Amino acid sequence: MTPLGLYLTKKSVNKAMVSKRTGISQSRLSQLSINESTKLRADELYLIALAIDMDPGEMFKEIYGNLSLLN
Repeated sequence: MTPLGLYLTKKSVNKAMVSKRTGISQSRLSQLSINESTKLRADELYLIALAIDMDPGEMFKEIYGNLSLLN
């Protein structure tokens, strides 16, 4: 499962509702949630955050906060 998938599961998000509110297909949401090689675009993250009433910046930090720069 992807970081987005884990986040949506933790928040008990209804993907059908997200799809309806964002225009992102349910199959795309499933791919973003399950397939590690599927890349999440910034516009998709923004729309998903708005659809679930989350601050996009906070959602971004929670999903990708484990990343760090190389030394």
